[in-house]
Amino acid sequence: MTYSKQADFGTPASGSDLPVTLTIDGQSVTVPAGSTVMRAAAEIGTSIPKLCATDNLKQFGSCRLCLVEVDGMRGTPASCTTPVAEGMVVHTQTPQLQKLRKGVMELYISDHPLDCLTCSANGDCELQEQAGAVGLREVRYGYEGGNHLGLPKDSSNPYFDFDPSKCIVCSRCVRACDEVQGTFALTIESRGFGSKVSAGTPLDDFISSECVSCGACVQACPTATLQEKAVAEIGTPDRAVVTTCAYCGVGCSFRAEMRGEQLVRMVPWKDGKANHGHSCVKGRFAWGYAQHQDRILKPMIRKSIKEPWREVEWDEAISYAASELKRIQAKYGPRSTGGITSSRCTNEETFLVQKLVRAGFGNNNVDTCARVCHSPTGYGLKTTFGTSAGTQDFDSVEDADIILIIGANPTDGHPVFASRMKQRLREGAKLIVIDPRRIDLVRSPHVEAAHHLPLRPGTNVAVLTAMAHVIVTEGLADEQFIRERCDWDEYQDWAAFVSDPKRSPEATEPLTKVPATELREAARLYATGGNGAIYYGLGVTEHSQGSSTVMAIANLAMATGNIGRRGVGVNPLRGQNNVQGACDMGSFPHELSGYRHIGDAGTRALFEEDWGVTLDAEPGLRIPNMLDAAVDGAFKAIYIQGEDILQSDPNTKHVAAGLEAMECVIVHDLFLNETANYAHIFLPGSTFLEKNGTFTNAERRIQLVRKVMSPMNGYEDWEITQLLAQALGLGWNYYHPAEIMDEIARLTPTFDGVNFDRLDREGSLQWPVNDAAPDGSPIMHVDGFVRGKGKFVVTDYVPTDEKTGPRFPLLLTTGRILSHYNVGAQTRRTANTAWHPEDRLEIHPVDAEDRGIAEGSWVRLSSRSGETTLRVLITDRVAPGVVYTTFHHPETQANVVTTEFSDWATNCPEYKVTAVQVSPSNGPTDWQEGYEELSERSRRIIHTEAAE
Repeated sequence: MTYSKQADFGTPASGSDLPVTLTIDGQSVTVPAGSTVMRAAAEIGTSIPKLCATDNLKQFGSCRLCLVEVDGMRGTPASCTTPVAEGMVVHTQTPQLQKLRKGVMELYISDHPLDCLTCSANGDCELQEQAGAVGLREVRYGYEGGNHLGLPKDSSNPYFDFDPSKCIVCSRCVRACDEVQGTFALTIESRGFGSKVSAGTPLDDFISSECVSCGACVQACPTATLQEKAVAEIGTPDRAVVTTCAYCGVGCSFRAEMRGEQLVRMVPWKDGKANHGHSCVKGRFAWGYAQHQDRILKPMIRKSIKEPWREVEWDEAISYAASELKRIQAKYGPRSTGGITSSRCTNEETFLVQKLVRAGFGNNNVDTCARVCHSPTGYGLKTTFGTSAGTQDFDSVEDADIILIIGANPTDGHPVFASRMKQRLREGAKLIVIDPRRIDLVRSPHVEAAHHLPLRPGTNVAVLTAMAHVIVTEGLADEQFIRERCDWDEYQDWAAFVSDPKRSPEATEPLTKVPATELREAARLYATGGNGAIYYGLGVTEHSQGSSTVMAIANLAMATGNIGRRGVGVNPLRGQNNVQGACDMGSFPHELSGYRHIGDAGTRALFEEDWGVTLDAEPGLRIPNMLDAAVDGAFKAIYIQGEDILQSDPNTKHVAAGLEAMECVIVHDLFLNETANYAHIFLPGSTFLEKNGTFTNAERRIQLVRKVMSPMNGYEDWEITQLLAQALGLGWNYYHPAEIMDEIARLTPTFDGVNFDRLDREGSLQWPVNDAAPDGSPIMHVDGFVRGKGKFVVTDYVPTDEKTGPRFPLLLTTGRILSHYNVGAQTRRTANTAWHPEDRLEIHPVDAEDRGIAEGSWVRLSSRSGETTLRVLITDRVAPGVVYTTFHHPETQANVVTTEFSDWATNCPEYKVTAVQVSPSNGPTDWQEGYEELSERSRRIIHTEAAE
């Protein structure tokens, strides 16, 4: 793709269905009512000069460049604020308009540096373009007198500079921060000639302000006032490729703007159906890890984890890996090996890994990171609705009247969707937050929750059941919906269960710590406030009752009729870019692609015929079972693609023991991650920038990932898996991921209508895509549930086995922060560490004072499983008795303190409830010191050159 700017129509599209016909410069054009004259002109290719207007912001009318003449109308109105009218006759270029525009442009240029040839925006500057468009050839005004030239540049942000001397005060950056991002971090300070853009207070710079570095202001800026540092260093791009972000489950579309093979910048794609041209700090700026010096680019092997790594050629590494797998299976049996697929890799790569395990290893010992995050979503929604995925597209939130967020922190974990959510809340939707912490959405600029239910960690089921109690006992259930769409007998059983007085808000308040009055009001609001949409995250699933909580959420939605149309639904906010896809592709040990059980003979026969092998009918081991079996001596080899289980999985010591007990650990990744400390073979992986394929986001949207540069390691990840399969004797000969997707579609009914050509043409598709839904399915369960009748499930509250007591009186819960992603392997190798250089422990002032702990001091965090040290952040975001930390930094290894308690149905770990004690500390724990020594020893490399 050659380089060209994304089309800008000046003002947003109108949503009206009514047509209006007008004439612009003698040309007839029909546009929707409510369109502006500027937009109508752009639709027929007529470009009206503009500076303050851009089509992702509301019309503003301040720059006075876009003046037009309209027959029968006095003066020269601004085309960006003038709506079209039937029969209107517009002139965009006349001698009078030319004179007026030149005069306006002269004023801009008279207070602007004339360094165009050396400016980083040369050739990519709207001011420069518009000066040419209006025919400006000289400036009559000199530079004497007051001006804004020579003002100091703000370079505090690691990704972009703010040069106020080049600012034309068009307010586009301020409006983008307000309208698109919803942070309201920027403002126009002072008035008249003294007007200037300010980030926060006069004492703030960009890094110290409330700016979240989403890049919306940079994208909106028409000059070099806000400019990426990479553009200044590398130069303007000469080509662009549209691809999909590899961070969270929102699945933002970006233009990777390149200069040769060098990435200059990632610009959010306006036509992206998940993000609509918006981005966050990670997707927009945190791509530097792809070329970080820590990347391993050559395969490495070693016979013992005590030995240094030895660089080898690909042939030797693949041959050694295959021979070790064969040796181990010959000695210990076919079920002694297994694999873990990656939620960061593409659908095609994930599909091949599970195929390799089933067809090559001859067993079903395959699992994925969803085991430790959203496996309860799969179980709970399949049980109640019939399919293991969310019900809505992201656009659906625009029609929500009530938004209920439980166990999620969208502004940090899914910031682009959070901005959409905040837009709807500012328009009048009501918000209910159920979370132990006071997340940002509880109270932020122009957004405040109607109800915040700060429940005690581990009591989700009790809170949701108490809400159901209110809805049923007060007659707020939607009986018509229930009778038509759900199993009425099961509903009656469930209604009788939740109506029991012992499940009332008053009866459960001592347990949940949620005031009964507040809970009752929240339940009434959700049931009666109009369209009610539920969004949830890992604060729901990562509990011993994770599956029960998902089903309790589904019960609430069915009981109130909030399923099957826009503005409602049950929506899991997926954590990783392709965790939905990894599940869809058959990464669980009991399911093939499309969530069909391996024990079903008909399904198995379909795959056996296509693959030419006999499949094991017995479900394989889950990740925790693999580790247990390894400690017991029965599980001996594992192939791990793009997953760092030593840092991400609970009870780090047990994970380490399991890995150490294996005879062959194959890690396929970008960096020597923590799991690689125990690996014998390292296969260097490729980044999302270096591969073709597809990701599936949280709304079931399948989107193309396009290669923008050659793989630095020599291969795309699917090719590496294929090399291993070929070495094991499998006759795979794929030439492109499109062929793998064709196989997926052939074997998976929900993907039946998906192929690369169609994705390239249409941009994206939301499964199911088949004969019943040829155009895809933005909204699920519209006319009926996939399973037939919706199933109400009785979800009794069962307290976790993880108890507080005198030794461990506090409850630890964990989560993410905006600037980092998952275990931080990628974001820690970018400038995002400027915002979060270490994990911190949040603790309430009362608990800190009781322990003699001061702000920023080091503390020891200990549990029954282990202990670590980190610094504290004293805050009332958490309630007394609750502490919170992130898990992005391996120096902390927060999961050394988490336990092996897990969800009863899926083994999803209970990260969100760990009984702990916090005490002052003056240094790292013995375990931390020992682990640091192990890591240093394990990462020694004998380079090929040195060996020669």
